[in-house]
Amino acid sequence: MLTTTYVPGAPNWLDLGSPDTDGAQAFYGTLFGWTFSSAGPDSGGYGFFQLDGRTVAALGPLTEEGAASAWTLYFKSEDTDRTCELVQQAGGAVRFGPFDVFTDGRMAGFTDPTGARFAVWQPGETVGLDAVTAVGTLCWTELHTSDPKAAKAFYTTVLHWMAQDVPFGDFTYTVVSPTGGGTDASQGGIARLLPEDKAAGGVSYWLPYFEVADVDATLARAQELGGSVRGAPVDEPGVGRFAQLADPHGAVFSIIKGTTADA
Repeated sequence: MLTTTYVPGAPNWLDLGSPDTDGAQAFYGTLFGWTFSSAGPDSGGYGFFQLDGRTVAALGPLTEEGAASAWTLYFKSEDTDRTCELVQQAGGAVRFGPFDVFTDGRMAGFTDPTGARFAVWQPGETVGLDAVTAVGTLCWTELHTSDPKAAKAFYTTVLHWMAQDVPFGDFTYTVVSPTGGGTDASQGGIARLLPEDKAAGGVSYWLPYFEVADVDATLARAQELGGSVRGAPVDEPGVGRFAQLADPHGAVFSIIKGTTADA
């Protein structure tokens, strides 16, 4: 499970790029009870989503040419420059960076060989999110990819993850965790991109999951707020009830009420 004891390779940050940051604040604030705090006048509109005074995600305007509204997952790196080298050696691409964010940390953004975008964060004064796993916070990460085998090889090389293939319905799901973390440290999964997504022109992407107290009530509220349902609720024994949706500007995320949720 995700924790705020951020070991190398673990998810330690999450932000949303949106063409309408005011609208995003209203949508997620109402949906999850988040408030927004600006990072300051020199931050270019970037700031933090908070729950009970703890940072649980971040938000900023779109900065890359041609970018669409999307959530970006960051994984902890102890050496961002070295991670950039590994990404390129493993067949990925560097989208931006590496660069220092004041004294908070050092970051860079990448595209993996299957087309999914992600980033890394090397902590400085800001170690990572203040809260995960509880209701209203990030609790799981999932890569939907056109080539699970290639993705697994890439991330185990770049971020040194451990990977375990497990049966999940009628397909194989790869559970990933930091090196030496064991099953209890699992932080995400790798799944094949659905045929309907590929047929619609979809590309590989990382999907954040947020813990909620009631999946169906949250879905209904999201639709009232202008969001849309991309995947109807599913009950999975030993996992929980989950669904996939998109915010009013198309940023995709999932919600889940886990079987062991800290509700």
